[in-house]
Amino acid sequence: MSDTTAAFLSEQEVMIRDSARKVAMEVVAPTAAERDRTGEWPRNELNAVAELGFLGMLIPEEYGGAGASFVEYCLAIEEFAAADTGFATLIHVHNSAGFAIVKDGTEEQKRKYLPALASGEKIGAFLLTEPHAGSDTAAFRTTARRDGAHYVLNGSKQFISNGNHAGVGIVLSVTDKAAGKNGASMFIIDPSEPGYNVTRVEHKMGQRSAHVAAIQLEDFRVPVENLVGEEGSGYKKIMSGLSEGRVAIAAVAIGTARAALEAAVQYAKEREAYGAPIIKLQGVAFDLAGMATKVEVARQFMLHAARLCEAGIPCGKEASMAKLFASEMAEEVCSDALQVHGGYGYVNDFPVERYYRDVRVTKIYEGTSHIQKLIIARGL
Repeated sequence: MSDTTAAFLSEQEVMIRDSARKVAMEVVAPTAAERDRTGEWPRNELNAVAELGFLGMLIPEEYGGAGASFVEYCLAIEEFAAADTGFATLIHVHNSAGFAIVKDGTEEQKRKYLPALASGEKIGAFLLTEPHAGSDTAAFRTTARRDGAHYVLNGSKQFISNGNHAGVGIVLSVTDKAAGKNGASMFIIDPSEPGYNVTRVEHKMGQRSAHVAAIQLEDFRVPVENLVGEEGSGYKKIMSGLSEGRVAIAAVAIGTARAALEAAVQYAKEREAYGAPIIKLQGVAFDLAGMATKVEVARQFMLHAARLCEAGIPCGKEASMAKLFASEMAEEVCSDALQVHGGYGYVNDFPVERYYRDVRVTKIYEGTSHIQKLIIARGL
């Protein structure tokens, strides 16, 4: 398909996008189907993309990162999602953990943790969601009690991407129950320390090599110097990063939808019925035209929202629009791609079956579609 988007990208943006596409297609895509079957963690693939700087994209060069812009980051995430949605998710979570330290960490924290994250030596995780607190991000129960030179953390975290592989964790805990949202604090933790217990690795519908774990923190001791910012500022810090996260998930959804569209077009050119390729049938051709339009529109608005984030312009409404439209669009496009394949689309000999399963969760994580609509409505 023609690359019209490149006409509106800088030379640097095109270079990073194309570099991500090359490694994604050569390293990540060939093993995606097998990892979907086995649930194997993509260690070798992570090492390969780490060498090119994609595990430290949002980390400044002085700490070993690539120092990429947020638009460049979203372009890369789309490419990895086109190869394997789960892989894009896990590297997004990893990069987000590093970005949290970049934005709000002390100089000491940055020098201690960022180089290992940028190199992929340590994998990052965000410990936010709890068993009873998903969309209601203010309903945290995990506590952090001050004990001399440490805080002692206790509580359960649920659906933690990379949680069973993490070398660095960003965790939100309540330091003052009476203060409500203003009583939550953010900490950097080392999951290798005693009290960090992986109690379950979830068996999921899709994105099977992007591991999601339940974590129990039991008298987990965190040095006082690992507090990020002031006590009680954690909730505000988490909320301030939601726009970037939602735009990045829009990129994940778009990459998956694009892969499904490309697979459907290729199949429609090769599959014959009534003496001609089925792409010649008006019904199929119109379906493909609609799919292509949705993908392109979603990408252009995602890039618009990404540039707003990059410029520091408040864009909560636009980020939610990008995430809502892209995730809803992607499920539709993956479903239509499966339909174009007919019966073959329903078996795992063809990748559209995996795309359909993998993309479904983009309507759930980083805020459900209903939450996005609520934010957009408030912005009106």
